Amino acid sequence: MSLLEQIKISKDIKQLSREELKALAGEIRERIIDVVSKNGGHLASSLGVVELTLAIHYVFDLPKDTLIWDVGHQSYAHKLITGRNDIFDSLRQYKGISGFSKIKESAYDGFTVGHSSTSISAGLGVCYAKYLNKDTSDVISVIGDGSLTAGLAYEGFTQTGDLKRNLIVILNDNDMSISPNVGTLSSFLSRTFSAKYLQNLRNQFGIFLKSLPKIGDNIYNIAKRSEESFKAFITPGMLFEAFNFDYFGPIDGHNLEHLIDILKNIKNPKDPVLLHVTTVKGKGYEPAEKNPVYFHGVGSFAVDTGKSNHISNGIPTYTQVFGSQMIKLAKTNEKIVAVTAAMPEGTGLIEFSKLYPDRFFDVGIAEQHAVTFSAGLSSKGLKPVVAIYSTFLQRAFDQILHDVCIDAHPVVFAIDRGGIVGEDGPTHNGLFDYSYLRCMPNMTIMAPKDENELARMLVTAVNYNGPVAIRYPRGIGTGVKIEENPKPLEIGKAQVINEGDDVLIIAIGKSVCEALKANKLLKKQGIHATIINARFVKPLDTNLIIEYALKIKKIITVEDHVLDGGFGSAVLEMLTDKGVTGFSIKRIGIKNRFVEHGPQDILRRDYGIDSAAIVNAGLELHGNKIK
Repeated sequence: MSLLEQIKISKDIKQLSREELKALAGEIRERIIDVVSKNGGHLASSLGVVELTLAIHYVFDLPKDTLIWDVGHQSYAHKLITGRNDIFDSLRQYKGISGFSKIKESAYDGFTVGHSSTSISAGLGVCYAKYLNKDTSDVISVIGDGSLTAGLAYEGFTQTGDLKRNLIVILNDNDMSISPNVGTLSSFLSRTFSAKYLQNLRNQFGIFLKSLPKIGDNIYNIAKRSEESFKAFITPGMLFEAFNFDYFGPIDGHNLEHLIDILKNIKNPKDPVLLHVTTVKGKGYEPAEKNPVYFHGVGSFAVDTGKSNHISNGIPTYTQVFGSQMIKLAKTNEKIVAVTAAMPEGTGLIEFSKLYPDRFFDVGIAEQHAVTFSAGLSSKGLKPVVAIYSTFLQRAFDQILHDVCIDAHPVVFAIDRGGIVGEDGPTHNGLFDYSYLRCMPNMTIMAPKDENELARMLVTAVNYNGPVAIRYPRGIGTGVKIEENPKPLEIGKAQVINEGDDVLIIAIGKSVCEALKANKLLKKQGIHATIINARFVKPLDTNLIIEYALKIKKIITVEDHVLDGGFGSAVLEMLTDKGVTGFSIKRIGIKNRFVEHGPQDILRRDYGIDSAAIVNAGLELHGNKIK
């Protein structure tokens, strides 16, 4: 039996020797690589924290002590040693375990996460709750260097330092380059400074200095500055010391001996502590070490080569169409600039960044800044296109409303991953954007039925003098030909794409294709549908919709979005406000719930937003039931 198979709960690893822990790290990496190569997932980040994960579980008493992973996509090793090895093959699969930390999945998962930069704030909340409950157990928040680009992390640092709670923050730095000599010396000093007796001695000596009449505080501050100057000379800890954190590091995050020693030393701290560890993304798997960006979030691949198993059918993704159209538009419009929040690859802007480096801005994981920065660009005549996933744009609600919409700055929001995303689950499905954008004055919202319409909408947006959001799905398009010179759309103008007298289907975005599929099935039942491709969530084509609603009293709205405040709500509100009566309506969309992870087609079926759901709604409106 392998070492990993012997680990049923976290405490089991405490029975292993340190040499056995190193062997276990190798087995964990093999297991992660094997499963992710089949299921896809976040490989590089998880491989980079194997030793750190083992050291935390070896030293601390989980789940009594609380461990919070920032983002959570690096938690695969954590899952393997907390009772989930037997079901790890179901990672990110339908009805299987999540690819992120999830409270409902395990008591060992200290917080449900999926968006970055939350672990310090959440950790402080847990830490203070324990204090009020007279619980002296530890709280450990692990955060990556990339997540420190978000202001939320510093808000957490600020209050933690102010409250002086005993939170342990581990900075997993997988990008900073430190020479071996400095790293070795720093590792030694960190372990030395962190020794329990030295911490106690320093605290006692500080109390003594402060007690000296008249001169105590001055001498203490001189001593403190001297210590900080020495440590800052050889370590980058000055920033964290400014937040009232005791800083240790950086140390090698793959050296189990050092990790265990220093974690033992900083366990049960009296004040906030930050341990800085340096790791290698993709550690132990050469293709991932060489290309950590690709293997950050990857589909299935061949383990021996690292090459993707995906076979292209030649149809571009919506993301690729957006990226190529941005390049075409930028050639003839020098005012166009592109802004993204740490997702140049994911949003399709890599080629744009190479061709127009002075007109491309990756602001890091800082969506709020991205939006307000773009408002500033726009205020001086530029045309910023902000490409951010739907789920992440939620974080910038106030900035869109206040900094863009109040003055109607012509900022274009290219909202990728709108609708059901799939295997990443509830933290990543983009099901709320219509609702949170539709309520904003001056905002125009579009969603394309296919990739050519996306190209036309992008042309429309960059030529429109006001805030515009274009929302499109993850995955490949429909395979339609993209016009060489896409023409702009008339703002608020819908498209009738099929005529029928029995039912009116008003669909938006990807749901238009589902409506067309449903139309074929309804015809077999003797039901003929008029299908309207709404194109715009806001403004709606009021005249067209009312014209058909007055003729066809049975109406179905379809959207890949929550029903609450979504597209169907907009249609219903408009008809009611305009005094249209006598109609029956069924709104197809996601009910007020979070959608779990799984393949997109299965999720659309199970949550009732596919063509079968439209057919069922059409039959019910005519007094029939689907067979």
